[in-house]
Amino acid sequence: MSQSVHVKIIGAPIACKEGLKDSWREVARWAAGQLKARFGEAVDVRYFDLFDADCPPMTANAQLPLVMVEAEVVSSGGKISVPVLRRKIESIMEKQTV
Repeated sequence: MSQSVHVKIIGAPIACKEGLKDSWREVARWAAGQLKARFGEAVDVRYFDLFDADCPPMTANAQLPLVMVEAEVVSSGGKISVPVLRRKIESIMEKQTV
């Protein structure tokens, strides 16, 4: 069996009139569910709050949410795109089987 593909999503709570919203964590949880449904145990998705002690280092000029697959930046700022993540994971898995 090949190794799991690691996806890391870094976000932060967003201040709004009602208090703090954890929208990126919610979207990351949804994306993780979509990826797990497709790839099962072959993918490991972890969400990190920017202020977590174990948050991975961010690249220069990175924007939140920062999405990395196997330490490669897939997106910085904008949306968390499941189709983009799926294509990247499929590409990595194809290389693992060669």
